[in-house]
Amino acid sequence: MRKLPVALAVLSLSAVGLTGCSLPGSAEACPQPTGTADALDLIEVSGGAQSLPQVDVYTPFHVESSQWGELAQGEGTQIDGSESQLVVIDVSVVSGDTGEGLVATPYDGSLTNVNAMSVWSQTFPVFPEALRCASAGSQVVVAMAPDDIDPEVASGLGLTEGESAIAVVDVRKVYLDHADGSNVFNTGNGLPIVVRAPDGRPGVVVPDGEAPDDVVVQTLKRGDGAEVADGDAVRVHYTAVSWDDDEVTGTTWDTTPASIAAGGTEDPVSAELTGHTVGSQLMVVVPAADEASSASIYVIDILGIDATE
Repeated sequence: MRKLPVALAVLSLSAVGLTGCSLPGSAEACPQPTGTADALDLIEVSGGAQSLPQVDVYTPFHVESSQWGELAQGEGTQIDGSESQLVVIDVSVVSGDTGEGLVATPYDGSLTNVNAMSVWSQTFPVFPEALRCASAGSQVVVAMAPDDIDPEVASGLGLTEGESAIAVVDVRKVYLDHADGSNVFNTGNGLPIVVRAPDGRPGVVVPDGEAPDDVVVQTLKRGDGAEVADGDAVRVHYTAVSWDDDEVTGTTWDTTPASIAAGGTEDPVSAELTGHTVGSQLMVVVPAADEASSASIYVIDILGIDATE
């Protein structure tokens, strides 16, 4: 079996649609699709939780429509289907005709291969749906119909025309896709007001008065995740707004979260991340650098901390 780095594996594969099961006690918070997945009874997956899985399948294996099911249940932050949500996953793909392994990520235990779900969906379009509600420790098997595999990708995998494929996905880490902490009351007269869309995306209402002369930091939501330390690589969503004209000058919400080193001395935003917790949302108001520039308002969602190895 070929083993590829995660980024290369992502760019060299593709697939689609299925069935699933609900996590006990969490169906309302994160409902999964339901249905029948009889073809999955022909697939047996074994092996250690952190190692390349052994896939045994009755061959030739073929499905007319793709199917999926959860083999092991994880815990913690769940994948919610957002294209920008960051995850660390291992994937192994097996031929439906022969049962032989075609391609796999390294399965080396590293949590540093972080990718947005949008990157994986370019390769496997079904993943945002098939992995919905999965969390760290989840293992999901996906039986992919031929029509759900791009012909160019199928050719690159060595699949024949009309051949199905099987993917086993091991979820290693899931980042928040927006701050989920408890709301914090702030008095803050004369400061901007932050409003949020249902998906967590913030909007900023700028007051008519003058911007403060010093950096102001407010905790809008307080998360219960890990505390950020100096030097941590922190994944954040942020929106930056000009105080003078209410214009958005920068945002990650249209792309993917940014990685910021906490505790930087030159950047007032990164300096303020230290000591806050994952799941928190901060508002940082930075005064204008000079008379020709405007003060800036940053709304920052702390989504997770990258592993160092």
